[in-house]
Amino acid sequence: MPSAQFAVRVLGLAVPALLTLLATAPHAAAAGSWSLAPAGGGRPSFYAEGAPGAVLQDTVSVTNRGGRPITVRLSGTGVRVTFAGAGVRVPARTRADVPFTMTVPAGAAPGDSAGTLVAKDTDGRTATVRVRLRVGGPTLTALTVEHVAVHGDRITYQLVNRGTTVLVPRLAVHAEGVFGRDLLDRPPRTLPVRLAPGSRTGLSEPWPGHPALDAVDVRLTVTAAGGAHDTAGAGARFVPWGAVAGFAGALAAGTAVTVVRLRGRRRGRVPEPHFTEAELTGAAR
Repeated sequence: MPSAQFAVRVLGLAVPALLTLLATAPHAAAAGSWSLAPAGGGRPSFYAEGAPGAVLQDTVSVTNRGGRPITVRLSGTGVRVTFAGAGVRVPARTRADVPFTMTVPAGAAPGDSAGTLVAKDTDGRTATVRVRLRVGGPTLTALTVEHVAVHGDRITYQLVNRGTTVLVPRLAVHAEGVFGRDLLDRPPRTLPVRLAPGSRTGLSEPWPGHPALDAVDVRLTVTAAGGAHDTAGAGARFVPWGAVAGFAGALAAGTAVTVVRLRGRRRGRVPEPHFTEAELTGAAR
């Protein structure tokens, strides 16, 4: 009898511990009784490398640990993927290995890109596996700043990635007045943009404290990792047109009053007699 009580007591302690263990155990890609993973085991994700235009091959496994068959549909995002079979039926307690190919675009720039393989069952549950694709070729970093212009309290410009790698640019801004004094001097700072190879992005730089009256030369300098560097500038003239218009109006009004007064004076004058001289040609007697 004591042994039976001991067994019940042990069971009472073991059941909560077992429930806790099951609750904290990792689940397979949030897909319930089935999972998606690279074939062969030991790989958490896919990695492939090739030149532009290359077709790379690999295999993904769908493992059904449940007691009934499942049907999943495979797709890819971020990379060009073609599966041997987009729809796969996996029997209970069985693993299905599905070959697929990844095609590197012919015009792809050297560098890394990321994507995912996605499996979705008939109940709407999904599982994913990450894919990292590295495109081979020479690496070139090149960056230009173009179309710099000043529009009141804002400096606009465009950045162009003319290289083959993704760039995170840094910008420095400098403005100098007509007398050589520094009106604006902002040290380099990282911009919140990522420029893909071949991309063009329009940006603007606020300038709330610009001068009211001055001739200004603005210069923008951009840099990025790998030695990318460029500088471009623009000129701007700040004129308080409101004050100028008021001054011109007052000047025009004063000129009009002066002209009226002069005309009035001319109308009040007595005209002087006009004499005509004649030459005498007769003989004197």
